[in-house]
Amino acid sequence: MSENYHILWADDEIDLLKPHLMFLSNRGYQVTTANNGRDALELVESQPFDLIVLDENMPGLTGLETLSLIKQKFPLLPVIMITKSEEENIMDQAVGNKIADYLIKPVNPNQILIAIKKILHSDRLVSEQTTRDYREEFNALSQSINSADTIEQWYELYSRLVHRELELAATETNMDQLLEMQKTEANSEFAKWVKRNYEDWVRTDEHPLMSPQIFPKKVFPLLDNGDKLFFILIDNFRLDQWRSVKPLLTDIFNIEEELYTSILPTATQYARNAIFSGLMPLDIEKLFPDLWVDEESEEGKNLNESPLIDTMFKRYRRSCRFSYNKINDSHGAERLLREFGKLEQNDLNVLVVNFIDMLSHARTESKMIRELASTNAAYRSLTESWFRHSPLLELFRRIADKGFKIILTTDHGTIRVENPIKVVGDKNTNTNLRYKLGKSLNYNPKQVYEIKRPELYGLPSPNVSTAYIFAANRDFFAYPNNYNYYVQYYTGTFQHGGISMEEMLVPLITLSKK
Repeated sequence: MSENYHILWADDEIDLLKPHLMFLSNRGYQVTTANNGRDALELVESQPFDLIVLDENMPGLTGLETLSLIKQKFPLLPVIMITKSEEENIMDQAVGNKIADYLIKPVNPNQILIAIKKILHSDRLVSEQTTRDYREEFNALSQSINSADTIEQWYELYSRLVHRELELAATETNMDQLLEMQKTEANSEFAKWVKRNYEDWVRTDEHPLMSPQIFPKKVFPLLDNGDKLFFILIDNFRLDQWRSVKPLLTDIFNIEEELYTSILPTATQYARNAIFSGLMPLDIEKLFPDLWVDEESEEGKNLNESPLIDTMFKRYRRSCRFSYNKINDSHGAERLLREFGKLEQNDLNVLVVNFIDMLSHARTESKMIRELASTNAAYRSLTESWFRHSPLLELFRRIADKGFKIILTTDHGTIRVENPIKVVGDKNTNTNLRYKLGKSLNYNPKQVYEIKRPELYGLPSPNVSTAYIFAANRDFFAYPNNYNYYVQYYTGTFQHGGISMEEMLVPLITLSKK
C-alpha cells in the first residue's frame, strides 16, 4: 500500500510521537524525523521526500517559516501541517502557502494515515474506485441501451455515459476503451430509434423539445416573467464540453441542466436557423425566402440570424428590445465587455460564440491542432482552457453581477468520425461529411438514413428529385475518386450533420445568479 514512500516528520516533541511513527512504519512507510525547522530544511535539501509532516509550533524556525522556505525551493512537495492553535490567521497563512492538509492536535495515528493516503494514494484509489464503479454499472448501462425507447430515457442514458467518460478520463485506467465500445453500441441503437421516430416528430405535436421550440418554450416564458436575459449559443458545444466548463461557473450561478434534441441535419445552416426563427427550414424558405440560403449558394448560411429573430417576435406578437452579436474571437468578447452598458438596456441579448466550431475546423486542417486535440479528452481540455482564459468568462461574471439570467446552449454537437462510406454525387452535391443532399446520389441505403421526400421532414428541396442522406454513429461520407487520400485526411476529425447522441442530444442550461 505504501509503495516505499519516504516521509519527513518534523516536530520538536518527536520523541512523544513514537507510536505514530511505528504505526506508519508497520504500514511500509519510511519515516525520517527532525526536531526543528533547520534540521528539516537540511534533510529536504539533501535527499528526496514524498511528503512532509510539519509541526507549526517549533522553537527557533517556526513551522510556518519552515514551510515558506520549503515551498520556495520545492513548490510541489506536499506538506501536512499540524498545530495546537486554531487561530484563523495561522490557518490562512498555511493555506496561502499551499499546504496539502491541516490537522489540529491531538492527532491519532489513523488521522495521519488518512491524510497521507489522501495525498499520496489519491490518484490510485480514485482510479480503482472509478474502475469498480464502471464495472458495476456496465451491465445496467448495456440494459438501458437495449431498452431505451423514449427521449427521456435516451437523455438519461447519454448523461450517464458522459459522466462515466469524464470520470474515467480523469484517472489512469484501461476502462476507457470499453466505454468507447459501449458508446458506439449506444449510438447504433440511438440511430435506429431516431430512424423509427423522426418523421413523427416533425409531422405531429408528439415530439421532444427540438430546435424550433427553444425560444417559444424556454426564452419567452422568462421574458414574460420579467426576467432580463442573455441567450448565449456556443456552436458545436457538446454535453461533455459543457460538463468540463461547468466547474468554472458553479460559484457564480445556480445551474439548471437539461438536454434538448437538435433537428436534422445537425448543421449550423439548418439547426441554428431553426432556433432563431422558431421554424423548420422548409417553413423558413417558404415564409422568408430572402432570409433562407440554399446549399448551392456561395453566400454565408447564417448571415440572417438577427432578422430571423425579429420575424419570430413579430409572428408571436411580442414586443422585445433585443440585441444580436456574434463573437468570433477574444476581441469580440472584449468589445462587448466595453459596451456592456448598452446591453443592459435590452430585455434580451443574443450572443453566438464560434470558437469551438472554429477549433473543430482548424483541427481538421492543421496537424498541430489535430495533435493538441487528438482525443475527446484533449478536445474537452482545450475547450475548458479556452473558456477559463477567455474574456467570455468575465462576461458571464458581469452578467451575473447585473442580475441577468442566462440560457446557455448550442445548435448541435459534433462526433469524431472513423468509418468511411462511399457516396457518389454530381458537382452540386454539398460538401458536408455527415449528410448529403442532391438529385443524383448513389449510395447503399442500408448504410444511411435516407429521406426521399424532404418536405415531409420540414426540409427544403432545391430540385424535385432531391434526397437527403444522413450518416450515423461514427460514419462519414467519402467519394470514390481520391478515396484513400480522402479517408486518410478526414478519419479522426470532428464532424456534424448526422445522427448521434453527441450531435443531437445537446445541453440547454439555465443560469441564475447565486
